[in-house]
Amino acid sequence: MSLRRLRAIARKEVLHVIRDPRSLASAIAIRLTMLLIFGLALSLDVDRIPTIVYNLDRSPQSLDLVRDFRGSRYFQIVEEAQSYRPIEQAMDSRRALLGVVIPPDYTRNLLSGNAQAQVQLLLDGSDSNTASIARGYAEGIVQSYAGRARGEAQNSRAGNVPPMGVVAEGRVWYNPDMVSRNFIVPGLIAVIMMIITGNLGSLTIAREWENGTMEQLLSTPVRPAELALGKLAAYFLVGLIDMVICMLVGIFLFHVPFQGSLPLLMASSFIFLFGALSTGILISASTRSQLVAYQLGTLTSFLPGFLLSGFIYVISSMPPVIQAISLLVPARYFINIIKGIFLKGIGLNILWPDLLLLTGYGAMMFYFAARKLRQKVA
Repeated sequence: MSLRRLRAIARKEVLHVIRDPRSLASAIAIRLTMLLIFGLALSLDVDRIPTIVYNLDRSPQSLDLVRDFRGSRYFQIVEEAQSYRPIEQAMDSRRALLGVVIPPDYTRNLLSGNAQAQVQLLLDGSDSNTASIARGYAEGIVQSYAGRARGEAQNSRAGNVPPMGVVAEGRVWYNPDMVSRNFIVPGLIAVIMMIITGNLGSLTIAREWENGTMEQLLSTPVRPAELALGKLAAYFLVGLIDMVICMLVGIFLFHVPFQGSLPLLMASSFIFLFGALSTGILISASTRSQLVAYQLGTLTSFLPGFLLSGFIYVISSMPPVIQAISLLVPARYFINIIKGIFLKGIGLNILWPDLLLLTGYGAMMFYFAARKLRQKVA
């Protein structure tokens, strides 16, 4: 491999990018726009759940429980009903997701300890995921208040109230406030970079064929590997600039905590960009049409990046065949790396398997891209 020929191809591609400022600005602006739109709009947090309360007890303890619901950021009491009918009507019209029904014997059972102090939770199951989360929040409030009320009663009555059993207290590590943006934004950076970088790489060789300049390149002493690496270098710089901008936006605009090593994150980003661009070069070398190359680039980057990378859906819950296919998605490994570095602060001793697989993927894609170009030359 000749460094002089490689530098010439890279310089040619850099000049092509610089001389087309609209494409360069678009390459940077599209990534930033996608990160801002998805980062601001996509949220898995469930709060301000519209709630209706039906209190049949009307005791001070039951009113205190209602106040706990009012004081929680997860619930918004929109109405206090006098029967089940308003709850049903509100759920039918989607004005409420949760109905809290406090039975008339709630306080008696709560303070006696001889029976369970039950509270009925009515949930709109048409949105099953949100309903499940809302149920967990509501049960937590009910149990927390029951423990506090029994403790106060036990202290005031000098032991006449039976002691409570074991209470489990949870603690969340790495994202203690359970803010979904903290794990959405790092995943978004990986997915967006895979999509846009793959599309950029997929157009470069096909554009040469459509412009009629590929024959001129083939007549030079440039080898296929040098051609692929030279073209990759220009878009690698663009992708690196985009990566840095996205990370700065994630840290300073979305306030995602950064706990790990910056050199390790940058080294991982280099390897990921190399693999994503090599995939695009392989697609571009397989077709002479920019339209077909763009469609293939979108198909092999957008859908796998969102659906098979673990960004939205947990890979372990997928069928075994789909799990096997996800092994070919580089964003899967980079998401593990970037989340581990951002949120957990873990290092190479933990992340080396993902980094090794990401490196192997990049080397394999570049090998197949250079081989495909060699076939085109032949």
